[in-house]
Amino acid sequence: METRWPFCRSQLIKLRSDKEMRETQTMEEKKERLNKYLAACGICSRREADRLIEAGKVTVDGETASMGMQITGQEEIAVHGKKVFGKNDKVVLAYYKPAGVTCTEKDRHAERKVSDELKYPVRLTYAGRLDKDSEGLLIMTNDGDLIDHMMRGTNCHEKEYQVRVDKAVSDSFLKGMSEGVYLEDLDITTRKCKVRKTGQYTFSMILTQGVNRQIRRMTESFGYRVRALRRTRVLNITLEGLKPGEYRVLQGEELEKLYRECAKEKDA
Repeated sequence: METRWPFCRSQLIKLRSDKEMRETQTMEEKKERLNKYLAACGICSRREADRLIEAGKVTVDGETASMGMQITGQEEIAVHGKKVFGKNDKVVLAYYKPAGVTCTEKDRHAERKVSDELKYPVRLTYAGRLDKDSEGLLIMTNDGDLIDHMMRGTNCHEKEYQVRVDKAVSDSFLKGMSEGVYLEDLDITTRKCKVRKTGQYTFSMILTQGVNRQIRRMTESFGYRVRALRRTRVLNITLEGLKPGEYRVLQGEELEKLYRECAKEKDA
């Protein structure tokens, strides 16, 4: 006996069509601007994303992206030819940057760039730079909110350094460094900080701000020159167990504490 379906063929086609329309409408409602999406993935700021898009460095499903473009997040997106993973797949690494590696993705003249040295399948960026001649800890992540919190100077997040200079460290030098130093070329006075002598030519230093080449500028104000500089700690994250060029994935309590510390708003 022939089975009778409750709907005729035309009705089934209409139902499928209506479902597809609803799915399409839902996807349209979920669309967001490409620059916002890249920022949420931790690739860069929205402004920098606009510059990359305008320069033709961003592709969507193999095609060069355009300014103001909207996406659903289901597309295959690449920046500088590297695939961008989903904004909800957050990764945070502790990376030991070797001396001689530059924190940049744009300087084509840089011999060694962090983006080339760090071999990790997800595209990451740094939350706080280290200059080329310095070594030590970089927090690498694709979490734009974490980067924003860590880069916000008013939060006064601690960063610890080990420094070697070209002359014997004096008490007056340590006192002057700890009390804050006026940097004439930047027209600013650095915040007070903790400085401790660790050897005849070495000292440790804890900063709560991120001025470009700050320690080098501060030491030069007293007639000293930095011979070696290593960042050993950012908030609760340290270089423990790492050698230059190595990284470890942050997880568990260590990662949770980092997020808790970054969420605290502090007075400047």
